[in-house]
Amino acid sequence: MRRFVPSVRQMRAFLAVYQLRKLRAAAEQLFVTQSTVSVLVRQLEDGLGVRLFDRTTRSLQPTDAGEEAAVVIERILRDVDLLGAGAAGLSALTRGRVSVAITPTLAGMLIPLVLPRFRADYPGVSVQIDDCAPDQFLSRVVGGHVDFGIGTPERAGGEVDLTPLVRDVLCLVCRDDHPLAARATVRWRDLAGHPVVAGRPGYGVRPLVDLAASRAGVALEVVNEVSFLSTALWLARSGEAAAILPSAYASVPAHPDLVIRMLVPRVSRDVSVVTQHGRSLAPAAERFLTLLRAALRERNGSAWAGYARVPARG
Repeated sequence: MRRFVPSVRQMRAFLAVYQLRKLRAAAEQLFVTQSTVSVLVRQLEDGLGVRLFDRTTRSLQPTDAGEEAAVVIERILRDVDLLGAGAAGLSALTRGRVSVAITPTLAGMLIPLVLPRFRADYPGVSVQIDDCAPDQFLSRVVGGHVDFGIGTPERAGGEVDLTPLVRDVLCLVCRDDHPLAARATVRWRDLAGHPVVAGRPGYGVRPLVDLAASRAGVALEVVNEVSFLSTALWLARSGEAAAILPSAYASVPAHPDLVIRMLVPRVSRDVSVVTQHGRSLAPAAERFLTLLRAALRERNGSAWAGYARVPARG
C-alpha cells in the first residue's frame, strides 16, 4: 500500500483554514480561490483517511484529528520556512562559510589580497584557511574537508578539476651587490659558478628548477636546500647565495637591498583553483574567488610583475 505524503500546498491550506476557520479568509491569505483551498483540504483528508474539520454553516471547526494534525503540520511548515530562509541567506551571502586549502607560502601571497575585502563585504560569512603542507593538499580537497584548494598539484588525477588562477614564473633574487644584479635578465647558464639557494629536491618548484638547469646544460651549485621560501629570501638577503623563487613570492616582501631578475628562458607554473571533480561551489566560495581574481588583475603589472599573463616560456 502506497504511503501518503502530504504536499506543502495541502498543509498550508489546512493550517490557514485551521487558524482562520473560514475557507474564504484562508483563500485570501493564500492568494488562491476558495475552491482551491477546499480541494486541497479535501485531498489532505482523503490521503490521511480522517476528517479534519466539521463543517457548519458559519465556520469550520477542527476535529480531534484536526487538532493533532495542526500541531504536526505547524512544526513541519516552520522547518520548511527555516530551510527556505537558510537557503536564501546562503544565496544572498548573509550567512555561510568558505573553507580553503592552501600551502602557507601561497597563503601569504594570495589571502591578504582578498580576505579583508571579503570580510568587509560579507561579515556574516566565515572564512576558514586550512594551511596545509603540499603533500596534504590534494587529500584535503578530495576528502571534502574544504570547498576548494589553491595550489599547484603535481600529480592531480581525475578526482579533481583544475581551473588556472594565475601564472607564475621563476626568477633569481639576490643582493644588489651580487655579480648578476647588474643584468636586466639572467640566463640559466649564467648561474654556473654562482652558489644558489633552492627548494629541497622534489618539493615545490624544485623539479622545475632542475629541469630548466638541465635543459640549459648547467650544473647548479646549490648550497642550501630549503623547505620554506621565506628561508630562501633571508639567505639571499644575508648574502649567502642568490635564491631561485617564484616571482610572485619574491615580489611581495619589501626588501630594498634585494633585486629580482627574471630567468630566461622563462619557466612558468600555473597556480590553480582545485575542486573535487563534479562538485559545484557554493555562492560564498564563488564570490571569494571572484574577488581574488579581481585583486590579482589589479596587482598585475605592478608589485607582482610577471605573476599573471606571462608567456609560458620564452
